[in-house]
Amino acid sequence: MSAGVSAGPLLAGALVLAAVGASFAYLDMPLGALFTLSAAHEAADFVRRFFPPDLSPDFLAKVGFAALETLAISLVSTLLAALAGAALALPAAGRQGRLARSAARFVLNLLRSVPELVWATLMVLAAGLGPFAGTLALALHTTGVLGRLFAEALENTPPAPAEALAGSGAPALASFLYGTLPLVASQWLAYALYRWEMNIRMAAILGFVGAGGLGALLYYSLSLFQEAQASTAILAMLAMAIAVDGASAWVRRAMAD
Repeated sequence: MSAGVSAGPLLAGALVLAAVGASFAYLDMPLGALFTLSAAHEAADFVRRFFPPDLSPDFLAKVGFAALETLAISLVSTLLAALAGAALALPAAGRQGRLARSAARFVLNLLRSVPELVWATLMVLAAGLGPFAGTLALALHTTGVLGRLFAEALENTPPAPAEALAGSGAPALASFLYGTLPLVASQWLAYALYRWEMNIRMAAILGFVGAGGLGALLYYSLSLFQEAQASTAILAMLAMAIAVDGASAWVRRAMAD
């Protein structure tokens, strides 16, 4: 028995190492070229072109507008996804029968299995270039993620309070609002805040496919080899991510207190 137990992890480790080695061989990655002196000089020259960043007032105004657009995309998409995810979480948690549970879970799986960039490409084709396409793309993917998380939180919530309210004659909506929602509200809010942190980063990336925001400005600067302006856009993305992380952490601490 002990030999069988010890052989299992060794076999799994050997298979993983073999898969990694086969992947390197298949991709034909010249990793050795990264550690040459010429590669170091080229990398240093590439980084040097991004400094100093462009801090001219006109370009900073463009960066500020694009940052606000990115922030708005992330906020609206997260709000829409939280509402849609909550609506789908109820049937996905099995509260409305097996058929509704299967249908809701299928929709949630479909929404989150498609990456944000793919959704953004589809939405750009459907709705045109701009922040509207980015908002729809993030909202669709995030609905799948939040709906699944919300449903799992509902499944782990004791049903007794809602059943007691329903048994006393309360409507189904009132039973949920007063018997179930207070038990999952803090967890749902924490999930939504976490996804907002991720969406603020993703909203910046979606600009590369025409969804507006800082990503579009960065893509434009890189396309014209304006590295100084691209550096400013990258620094703005970093500053926004740090600010959103801090704001989200403050809200979670306030909730805990």
